[in-house]
Amino acid sequence: MDNKIYVIGIGEDGANGLTAESLRHIHNAGLLIGGERQLAFFQDFKGEKRVLKSGLAALVAELEERRAREQIVVLASGDPLFFGIAGYLAGKLEAGSLEIIPHLSSVQLAFAKLGVSWQDAVVDSVHGRPIMGLAQRIDGQAKVALLTDEVNTPAALADYLLRFDMTEYDAFVGENLGGAEEKYRRCSLEEMAATECSPLNVVILLRKADAPEPRRGFGFADEEFHQRKPEKGLITKREVRVFSLSELCLSERSVVWDIGAGSGSVAVECARLARYGKVFAIEKNEGDLANIEANKVKFRTDFPAIHAKAPAGLEELPDPDAVFIGGSGGELSGLIALCASRLCMGGRIVVNAATIETLHDALKALKTAGLDASVTLLQTARSKPILGMTRFDGLNPVYVITGRPASPAAELDVKEGES
Repeated sequence: MDNKIYVIGIGEDGANGLTAESLRHIHNAGLLIGGERQLAFFQDFKGEKRVLKSGLAALVAELEERRAREQIVVLASGDPLFFGIAGYLAGKLEAGSLEIIPHLSSVQLAFAKLGVSWQDAVVDSVHGRPIMGLAQRIDGQAKVALLTDEVNTPAALADYLLRFDMTEYDAFVGENLGGAEEKYRRCSLEEMAATECSPLNVVILLRKADAPEPRRGFGFADEEFHQRKPEKGLITKREVRVFSLSELCLSERSVVWDIGAGSGSVAVECARLARYGKVFAIEKNEGDLANIEANKVKFRTDFPAIHAKAPAGLEELPDPDAVFIGGSGGELSGLIALCASRLCMGGRIVVNAATIETLHDALKALKTAGLDASVTLLQTARSKPILGMTRFDGLNPVYVITGRPASPAAELDVKEGES
């Protein structure tokens, strides 16, 4: 006997919303697994009931063993493949052993109540997940659907969005959708911040028709950033920043360390490019942290700003795909060695240097760490008006040093040359 394991989606209307086929699978099951709310719909079930909690790895092993002798049904809320357990099980169980029968998802029901199409909506979840990083993920989107939980409630979500001044959105909150206690409302973020909702809810954000155009692109003007301002401002200049970002070679999910973050301009740009990733800004000067926080809010990026002199503060961070070193506090060689030892496969380290001594130290440290190193000297100038005409004002030259894993082809060339 080699039974399939059925993962059946169920709504707030319980058994009444299931097809005859789904009810037959449940009736024939020897083991019925689900949340307490889903299992409560089947008080007369004669087989074994199991509340689904933690320990999914052990559950997978048990399902594989037990399906040989009995039918198993797993109940899941709504569509089991929509932030549900079915995706996990499909990736762990033997191919062909799983059959998924979806129900309507809460997002489908919410958009149906709104009467708004949702094929172009961005769907995100803060259910059981940190809210940090949400700002850059949804900024500028026209329609956003969000799943919440008992911590990241609609009210907490509204407070978060207001902190980033995202008032261009109106909200729709649907509670207990599909059930007897269904309730829904349209509201402003300010109204949602004062609203207490059922734990079973979904939030839709709709961008107002008259909202200003969202910020686009990258390489923002230096003057847009909050920064300490001695004679020329302690910030990675736009031209150098743009080239350094290209050398970091980020994906949407990159993990980035910005060491010596200063104003946070590089971290801000990285967070907007790696909007589903994780960016960490490390800065030793306490006075700069306020500027980093102000720039996070202004550019709608949400990442940790760590007050520490690297390498302190790095030990608890996830391994990086990209490291930007804008300042090292005199610890450059050791810092590069540590970053190289933690660098993910195919990752990069980019160092900005204003002096030939720092250039020398960076090249030596990167090569000692086993990385290929390349250097670009950026010498740029900006136009400046003078007596009705235009001249150019030169910026200080900066060396951009990039370290990347040595390529097999390069190693082969060296060996052939030695032979």
